[in-house]
Formats: sequence, C-alpha cells, structure tokens
Amino acid sequence: MQENRAFDVVVMGEILVEVATDVAFGHGVPAQLGISGDALNVAAAAAAAGARTGLLAVLTDDDLGQAIAARIRELGISDELLTFRTGQQGVYLVHCDPDGQREFSYARSGSVGSTLGPDDVDPAVFSAAGAVAAGGIACAISASSRAAVLKAAALAGRFVFDPNFRPRLTSVEEATAVLAELAPRTFLVTPSFPGETSALLGCDSPKEAAVKLRSLGAANVAVTCGAEGIQLDGDLPNGEHDSSWVGAIPAPSVVDQTGAGDAFVGTLTARMVLGDALPAAARFGAAAASLVVGGKGGTGFIPTFEQTSAHALRATEGELSSHA
Repeated sequence: MQENRAFDVVVMGEILVEVATDVAFGHGVPAQLGISGDALNVAAAAAAAGARTGLLAVLTDDDLGQAIAARIRELGISDELLTFRTGQQGVYLVHCDPDGQREFSYARSGSVGSTLGPDDVDPAVFSAAGAVAAGGIACAISASSRAAVLKAAALAGRFVFDPNFRPRLTSVEEATAVLAELAPRTFLVTPSFPGETSALLGCDSPKEAAVKLRSLGAANVAVTCGAEGIQLDGDLPNGEHDSSWVGAIPAPSVVDQTGAGDAFVGTLTARMVLGDALPAAARFGAAAASLVVGGKGGTGFIPTFEQTSAHALRATEGELSSHA
C-alpha cells in the first residue's frame, strides 16, 4: 500500500449505479446517473470526516467499472482495494418526491459486486485498519459476500456493523442470525429504530435494543431513531459506562434522504478512529446525515468535515440559546 500506511477505515460491500428521477418511472422520463450503494456512501462520509479510507468492492472489468473507480477516487477514497471482474454491474432506480421520500427498484441479482468473497479479504490490510465497516446488505447479497464479512470481522481490531435489513434481500430469520453471530465481534453496531430493533431484536424501545446488543457482546451501540435522534450505549475512554441520547440535527434542506444513515455510520466510525468519544462522534454523524439529504443521490452532496463540525456547532448553540 502507498507509503505502507494502514487505513483508518476500510469499508466493504457492493457498489451500484444509481438512476434517479424526480417523477415516477416511465418511458422518456429524464434521469440522473450516479454511483451509490451503502458501502460507497459510508466510505465517502468516512473520507470526508478525515479518515484515510479504503473500499473493498468488486467492479466490472470494462469502461463502466473504470468510471465507477474514477468516482471513488474523486470522493477521496483509495482505490487500492478495488477488484475488477467480468460480470454485470448492479443498478438501482430511485424516484424521490419533493419531501425526499424514495421509491426503489433494484437490478442486482447475480451482480459482479455479489462475487465478493473471503479470498478478497487481505488479512494484513484488515488487521491493520483502524476500523472495518460492513453492513447487512453485504451479508445478504450472496453466501460468498457474507463469508467475506465474517472473515473481516474476525480480523478487524474494531469492526463496525450496520444491520441495514432489507426484506427483499433476506429473511428476518437470516438477518437475525447474522446480527447475533457478529454482535460479539463488533466494536460498534448501528441498528435503526423501530424497524430493525423490532424485527431483529424484538425490542420495543431504543434503550432496550441498545442494552440487548451490549448483552450480546457489542462494545458500543448507536440506535438511530430517524428525525428524533440517536440512543447511545457504550464505554467512555475513561472506562465509565455511557448511556445517553443525542438529538437529531434539523436538515437545512431535504432533497433526497438516500445515504443519510450511511453518512452517519461513516462519519461516526471515522471520528471514533480519529480519537473522538462515542457521544461527540455521534453528534458529528448526526450533523453529516442532516446535510447529506440536501443533495440528490447517495453521494450527491458529501459535506467536508469543516461543514459538518460547523453545522453541529450551530445546532448546539441553537439548543443552548433555546434553553437559556
């Protein structure tokens, strides 16, 4: 690797071509092409938050694959871990209404990205990384990709897992089994409430879900609760246990909610690797997520860390003045 430097963050998963429209799908509808997928969104956010970030993914060995790799580099992510193979590039179509709500249609079955496997996981790279991040989608798209995630989790000093449960890709039973298997190996797990915490954990509250995941062995938990905020449970650098609530930060504008949760995970992971405690890192993650929704597509707008930290500071000052 360049200068033999370890990555601060390594993200793994499937990259997708994004076809976005402002109206319902139909012949002749204008569309905007983009590059997205949860792994790319997380990696882009981690890189923007100041982490040296690598992305393990499989792309097509043609002009399209090279165009995707160029976008990855453009986002400040290293291309050293990319692999190119003959196959079909995964694609999704997304229609966003004026409030940023989305409707998806995927064409990813048997995609080249799903050929990711354990042999693609370099032990030297993954054991040296500050943190390794993966999600439930990577575990659901193929057996080989799931095996790659399990290998990475075993190698990583700090493994971050976003359940990202997608009923179209996997069953509740399979997703629950993956979460239970990975929880003891996770440095940080980031389920969403109420969808994932109810389906995969059988919990009725964010706090209950955080406690259950800690009991399963997760070191730190951040339960995302949409526009409400984030329930945290973990240990502070001084060894004290912390269970706290981080309020959501209002978005200056909402164009497209795609990638908001990924921006939270990537920013949070990067800032913890770079030395921030869980509550401070989660606050930065919330700020990044509220800015990302102002752009179209998963990586349509990736705020710099200066923008993210300034946004978090303004929100904090606003909260303090409202309580004065």
